[in-house]
Amino acid sequence: MSEFDVLCIGNAIVDIIARAEDDFLHANSIIKGAMNLIDADRAELLYDRMGPAVETSGGSAGNTAAGVASLGGKAAFFGKVADDHLGGIYRHDIRAQGVAFDTQPLAGTPPTARSMIFVTPDGERSMNTYLGACVELGPEDIEEDKVAGSAVTFFEGYLWDPPRAKDAIRKAAEIAHANDRRMSMTLSDPFCVDRYRDEFLDLMRSGTVDIVFANEEEMKSLYQTGDFETALEAFRADCGVAIVTRSEKGSIAMTAEETASVSAREIDNLVDTTGAGDLYAAGFLYGYTKGHTLENCAHLGSLAAAVVIQQIGPRPQISLHQAAIDAGLVKG
Repeated sequence: MSEFDVLCIGNAIVDIIARAEDDFLHANSIIKGAMNLIDADRAELLYDRMGPAVETSGGSAGNTAAGVASLGGKAAFFGKVADDHLGGIYRHDIRAQGVAFDTQPLAGTPPTARSMIFVTPDGERSMNTYLGACVELGPEDIEEDKVAGSAVTFFEGYLWDPPRAKDAIRKAAEIAHANDRRMSMTLSDPFCVDRYRDEFLDLMRSGTVDIVFANEEEMKSLYQTGDFETALEAFRADCGVAIVTRSEKGSIAMTAEETASVSAREIDNLVDTTGAGDLYAAGFLYGYTKGHTLENCAHLGSLAAAVVIQQIGPRPQISLHQAAIDAGLVKG
């Protein structure tokens, strides 16, 4: 038996979310729909210019951990915060959601990471992230007992930006596979794929990662093709379990022997796409660790994503476990 279903490793970031018009993005040179890395001065400037905002603990893998816990799974998280006000908020929030989080905080500078997220009327989110203390995550922060005791260790592609995090991930992969566990990653965004294409392909082809999540744009970027089917078959061939999310077109989950295509769930109102991919991964991995079929894993992912895009913020505000029961995807 596993101590944890899913251990997530990622950038521990406090999200500061505000609504904005497309004109605001243009005036402030913000790339729509992408995660833009910024420095401390740029972070302060954008914070001063943004309208009323909601502050919530975020970060891609942290959102996934919270989603797994909301589904009723046992979740843990590794991520670096500073011993400061925002770091305290992050620690409190993620633990309050039922996620085990024991990474030692960083004393002194840099401060805890924050991301200014501007949500346009179409629900698209544009992230402007100051990584701060995140860049200090290293191999010493990998708790061997938690990795060895987790059915799946999941990490975000964004971790390839802070240099020491790569060594941490490789250490985690060695521990996981030595204990017959699985490694999983999300490609994070197309710009991240552009930066680390060769390294991501090596992680997949070498077997360092077993389960990979990508959206359609990321997958096409990975294989440098505009043809969906070409990219899809290459993706299938390169990893044990390959999952492609396609927004309103649903998702496709594949192994060498099986393909499961599921429709997106109908929603009442699109509010904010922040965290959609993170929560899809939470639903899928929860199902995977519970022995569900590939198709049911994809349905759980779609359900979790559908819940989070109908609210502001990336952490579920209702019980995903109850939502899954109501949808007939898990037993009460």
